[in-house]
Amino acid sequence: MTTYPRLLQTVLDTTDVRGLAEFYRALLGLDYRPGDEPPAPGEPDDADWLVLLAPDGGRRLAFQETAVVHHTTWPAPDVPMQLHLDLTVASTAELEEVRARALALGATHLLDRTDDPDEPLHVLADPAGHPFCVFVA
Repeated sequence: MTTYPRLLQTVLDTTDVRGLAEFYRALLGLDYRPGDEPPAPGEPDDADWLVLLAPDGGRRLAFQETAVVHHTTWPAPDVPMQLHLDLTVASTAELEEVRARALALGATHLLDRTDDPDEPLHVLADPAGHPFCVFVA
């Protein structure tokens, strides 16, 4: 019998671990792993690794500190995406709601393809420059 590994989580490099975790926590409605919650007001936040969980407790995203993150230049090929997240919503109204929330949280809009009748989508980049797609599926 063949044994296959299980994908535990996707890890994103960032120079601001708490800031990027907060972006995705607010965007996706995730929760911190117990012990990873923000410190009390006025307390230092020395987090260099944080994990976000789905409501069912499954790991979804983790964030690790790095000194430098090079923002993608996509669609120009100088700095490729290398990896991106695909997020789905049920309707074009939800698509626009998520786009607006992402922008309010600090995302950058990279591409508007909402005129595609088969797969309307937006491509955005999180505050650390990692691209992600939101599309109707």
